[in-house]
Amino acid sequence: MIMTLKEKFRHYLTGHLSDEKTEVDVKIATDIADNFAIGFAYWIRACILKGRPYDFDNIQLLLLIYKEEQEL
Repeated sequence: MIMTLKEKFRHYLTGHLSDEKTEVDVKIATDIADNFAIGFAYWIRACILKGRPYDFDNIQLLLLIYKEEQEL
């Protein structure tokens, strides 16, 4: 099963993933996903400004590096 980032957050927060979504579950998952995306965008911008030699076309590698640096 392929899940969206928001669905994964909701699954980890509630311990299950079903069609029964509460507004709170969806709101929390949405907030976490949005904040993660914003943090990742700021990190990429900082890397570019600092001239870090990353392949900015390889988003999967960048996500791995970001998560490692942020200890996620």
